[in-house]
Amino acid sequence: MEGNYYMIHDYLIFIGVFAIFFLLTVSIYLFSQNARMKQKNIRLSETNNIIEKKLNEVQLEHIGTKLNPHLFKNILNSVQSHAYQTYMSLDKLANVLDYILYESNNKFVSPKEELNFALSLIEINKIKINPLFDFRIKSKIDKSDTVYEEKVFAPLISVDLIENAFKHTDFLAQDSFISIHLELENRVFTMKVSNKSSLKNILEKENSGFGSQSLDQRLKMIYSSHYQLEKSSKNGIFTAELKINLGEFYDKMRYS
Repeated sequence: MEGNYYMIHDYLIFIGVFAIFFLLTVSIYLFSQNARMKQKNIRLSETNNIIEKKLNEVQLEHIGTKLNPHLFKNILNSVQSHAYQTYMSLDKLANVLDYILYESNNKFVSPKEELNFALSLIEINKIKINPLFDFRIKSKIDKSDTVYEEKVFAPLISVDLIENAFKHTDFLAQDSFISIHLELENRVFTMKVSNKSSLKNILEKENSGFGSQSLDQRLKMIYSSHYQLEKSSKNGIFTAELKINLGEFYDKMRYS
């Protein structure tokens, strides 16, 4: 009996040691597999980020190739239809074309450069309208702002809102107007554009094709959560307001 007791005792010890060894082996295996999976997931995530970045770049380039010819056409039509203002128009046109041909190829420009471009574009469009037309422009630019001359602004972002205001305004309406407000303060860029639109023009805006979509796409791809774009229509008045927190975006660029 005593011999059987020791045999059972030794057998139980053996089983216990084997079980511990087995569990340890399985734990090591699972740990190594988990580490491999983590590494694989990291590599897949990095690959996905690279692909997404390339796709965004291709989309932005595609948007740019569509935008520039459309802008050229509108600008040249404005100048051609008002020959008596040719000198002033050509001066502004030269600034706009230089910007489109050279600066717009850069991924980012400074707010200073984009604002100068926007003001020139507005002046060119103004020659299409009656001098007595109710046109309001307000500019509140803090030139001492830390981002004023930093490369944080995607070129031609201001085009869509300006072009749409002039394109869709009901110039024959008695209470028709265009209002443009540009502001750079506390590292935040704000652009608010309002205009009187006919019902037909409001519907055209709601169903507008490339222009509106391209702006939304670019803002989302470039500025992500650092911008707000709000559009509204009430009593025939269409308003679009764009805010970009260039300060937050600049900090993200510097530390990423």
